[in-house]
Amino acid sequence: MSHKAKKRWAIIILVIGLPVYMILASVLATTFLGWLGRPSLLLELVIYIALGVIWVFPLKNLFMGVGQAGPDDEES
Repeated sequence: MSHKAKKRWAIIILVIGLPVYMILASVLATTFLGWLGRPSLLLELVIYIALGVIWVFPLKNLFMGVGQAGPDDEES
């Protein structure tokens, strides 16, 4: 995938995909914790932190190097 395409996909994912994921993850977490009867604050914290971090791993290769200058960009 070209550097320009990676940048575009990264922007789309951050602007559209991440907010959608945040809403779905919070609904999932609150539903799951509701079923458990909110067993402990520590477990709730661990679930929210895990859901907040887990989205990065499948997209790590897409975001790597996006903030750097592309290979075809000329230095000014």
